[in-house]
Formats: sequence, structure tokens, C-alpha cells
Amino acid sequence: MMGAFDFKVIVNALPLLWEGMQVTLLLTALGIIGGLTLGVVLAVMRLSRSRVLGFIAGAYVDLLRSLPLVLLIFWFYFLVPIAVGHPVGGFYSAVIGFILFEAAYFCEIIRSGIEGVRRGQVMAGLASGLTQAQCMRLVVLPQAVRAMTPVLLMQSINVFKSTSLVYVIGLRDFLTAADLIGGRDNRLTEMYILVAVVFFVICWTASQAVGLLERRMSSR
Repeated sequence: MMGAFDFKVIVNALPLLWEGMQVTLLLTALGIIGGLTLGVVLAVMRLSRSRVLGFIAGAYVDLLRSLPLVLLIFWFYFLVPIAVGHPVGGFYSAVIGFILFEAAYFCEIIRSGIEGVRRGQVMAGLASGLTQAQCMRLVVLPQAVRAMTPVLLMQSINVFKSTSLVYVIGLRDFLTAADLIGGRDNRLTEMYILVAVVFFVICWTASQAVGLLERRMSSR
């Protein structure tokens, strides 16, 4: 069985596969940056004293976390063009879907990190003469960032894995490129095994790096 495995097909397909991987990495980067930015805004809204802002952010988070990501991508690819009268495009549909979806998860990570700082430390900072803003910047945020960094990185790995969902709208990411090449050359076995190996190596290596970072941060 393995004797029929054609490595030459993989070698010849590397330029097209790399083009697909660039799309995958770009989607990952935009999803993380946009999701994290919107997630910070949502976290601030949830932690604010305004009940209205807290309710809006909470409702958003609950709604988005209850929906599958692929459904959001479908909405922007198929339904939004009907509403606005012109196509959004596969790439922008995927980017918007990822940002909106991941923002809900990043929001909860950030909120949990900030709320995880013990209230006694905040009170001690205020008692020492720090203002609320200074206490947040000098006492709360350093501890919160330290606690939430590994979780944020693990969620970023999940974003990378989830990019394969754009296959359903035909966006030529790494998986789609491999599928097209495999179908063209009738070598789907080689292509699908390659995709699995590449995703495993990248995600496993990143997970190990996050684990190492977490252990080093815990030892300090």
C-alpha cells in the first residue's frame, strides 16, 4: 500500500500548496487580530458598570458561542449578498465570520483573566494611593495578561485549525488546494495524508510551545 504512495506528487504540488497555506495563515492572522481587538471591546463592555453595555456584550457572546462557525461563514457568503445586493466574496465572508466568532471566545478569556485577579490586591493598590486607572494598569493587567496568555495562544491554535472550514465555500486555502490537486492528479490519498501531517505538526508544535511557556511563567 505504501509502495504506491507517490511522494513526487507532493513535491510537484508544493508551489500550489504553499499558495493555499498563505491563504490559511492570512485567515488565521486576521481572525486572531480582529477577534482579539473586538474581544477586548466586548470584555470592557461586560466589565463596565453600565448594565446596558454589559447586557449587549453578554447577549453577543452567548449568541455567537451558541452558533457553529461554518454557519456564520455561510450567512456572509450566501445571505448577506441577498440583503445588500452584491456578493461579499469568499475571502471577506470567511474573515468577517472568523472575527465575529472568535471575538466571543477572546472576550470571555480576557474577562475571566481580569476577574481572576483577587479583589484584595486591587483594594491594596487603591489603599496605597493608586487611582483606579493606575491600579488596573499596574496591578490587575500584568497578572491578568500572565494568566490569560496561554489560553489566548491555545485559542489562536484553534483558529488555525478552523480555517479548514472555508473549504465549504471554495476558498482556496491549504485544504482546498490539496483537494483540487488530489482530484486533478487522482492522488487524493497523498494530499489528504499531507494535510493531516502538516496540521498535526504545526498544531502539536505550537501546543508544546504554549505548554513550555505556561510552565516557565508558573515557575516565576
